[in-house]
Amino acid sequence: MLTEERRQQFKDDVARQRLKTDTSRFDGAARVAGLLAMVAGIAGTLVAYNVSLTKDDMRDVGSLQTLAIGFLAVTVLGAALYLAAAVTRVLRLWLLRQLVEQQSQTDQIAAALRENA
Repeated sequence: MLTEERRQQFKDDVARQRLKTDTSRFDGAARVAGLLAMVAGIAGTLVAYNVSLTKDDMRDVGSLQTLAIGFLAVTVLGAALYLAAAVTRVLRLWLLRQLVEQQSQTDQIAAALRENA
């Protein structure tokens, strides 16, 4: 069976069972927010670090490097948010596929029991 045929059969099975297959309304927003946080965190870190290189007073350098570490935390938070949204999408599809396969197996068992009865 070709990949396109299997994909179409899966879509037909899902449509026949009237399952809600659309993504959560927060998935796209979480991925975009994660990407924006990563970009802002990296840019802020580079700017804060470069500005700290031009300062002579060690208190200014320390505060700017602390700010750079804060931006690194924003970058990590953005990466975690993006990854969580991406994994959620994959797991939702996997769970839907499991549901369709289990329903198909249940239908086959029920048909076999009806034939033997």
